[in-house]
Amino acid sequence: MCKKVLIISGSPRKGGNSDLLCDQFSLGAKEAGNQTEKIFLRDKKIGYCTGCGSCYISHKCVQEDDMAEILEKMITADVIVMATPVYFYTMDAQMKTLIDRTVPRYEEITAKEFYFIVTAADSSKQAMERTLEGFRGFTSCLSGAKEKGIIYGTGACNIGDIIGHPAIQQAYKMGINA
Repeated sequence: MCKKVLIISGSPRKGGNSDLLCDQFSLGAKEAGNQTEKIFLRDKKIGYCTGCGSCYISHKCVQEDDMAEILEKMITADVIVMATPVYFYTMDAQMKTLIDRTVPRYEEITAKEFYFIVTAADSSKQAMERTLEGFRGFTSCLSGAKEKGIIYGTGACNIGDIIGHPAIQQAYKMGINA
């Protein structure tokens, strides 16, 4: 069965380590016959949630930016891959802003399979736990969300450090199995 795989790259660096892992996941998913789309958050205009509460009634954000389109893609996807570099032991601001802005329609993001890609200069997986807690806090609010896999890109600080790392092959294999 062909699945719709949505890959959301929070990396502010094109060709950054988490972005390279997204590419490998996408390659594997395509080779398995799935439809993939990758969104670079750095290329999108997404304002911070203002907490106005208007969306609680209308299920639409008052801000007119790229988030409505991304949210629609999240709702129609079968698989969502969320990738972020780890800054100060948590996800980057671009990814956190995206999560916060799902409020108008988060109840429609149902029965999705989730994969998380995290990269950090630190060589310990434990250093990435706060980031994963943030992702899990989000997915725990979604009906039927299933965590399917985590790709740890440890010891990757500079662009390209992830090349040759076991995470490259792991991302590709998880993409095939998505």
